[in-house]
Amino acid sequence: MADVKLHPDWLARIGGEFDQPYMAQLRAFLGEQRAKGKTIFPRPRDWFAALDATPPQDVRVVILGQDPYHGPGQAHGLCFSVQPGVRTPPSLVNIYKEMASDLGIPPARHGYLKHWAEQGVLLLNNVLTVESGQAASHQGKGWEKFTDAAVAAVAADPAPKVFILWGSHAQRKAANVPGLGADGPHLILRAPHPSPLSAHNGFFGSRPFSQANAFLEAHGRGAIDWRLPDPVDPPAA
Repeated sequence: MADVKLHPDWLARIGGEFDQPYMAQLRAFLGEQRAKGKTIFPRPRDWFAALDATPPQDVRVVILGQDPYHGPGQAHGLCFSVQPGVRTPPSLVNIYKEMASDLGIPPARHGYLKHWAEQGVLLLNNVLTVESGQAASHQGKGWEKFTDAAVAAVAADPAPKVFILWGSHAQRKAANVPGLGADGPHLILRAPHPSPLSAHNGFFGSRPFSQANAFLEAHGRGAIDWRLPDPVDPPAA
């Protein structure tokens, strides 16, 4: 994984994970897949984009996804986000609908969420790679242990944060992380996943954005500006 980028402050906290046996097995698996001609999303330089965009000391909100989008040109390392110029996926459309209801912010004309990441919203998938056209194809290969370590490092920092857990997958991932118990310093917001299959079961009306900002402001950490300006990054080639 020498061709990827990871923020040095993350390396200081979880860099030891790269020396673990599971990571060697993950490297071998990814190398085999690429040697077989399999297309893997996102591109290698974006595998750690969520961590690179949001250094650990800057994290104020954590949103956990499952695995990257598996369509061409979509994934770029931030969960729920797509490259500039790519059609907004259905789950993100529903996130925008809830944000409009909650905060009165009109839906963005794009699905590029880097503006959130730059403000301290860690947009971390549980699994950081996927085979083209094969959802969940890289689950159980080792990424989960790495992202567990990242979530645990964030939770261990006592500065109050908001963990937004949409769907059972994210909720299970966070359930056993030290520091995310009811008596911890962080706010835990749980709701169904924003997928069209489940959003009407309690995601709509959950008001995560206003709750997150109220908590952050009450603890002196400042509100997130959830509005999304048009991206200045050029669309991916």
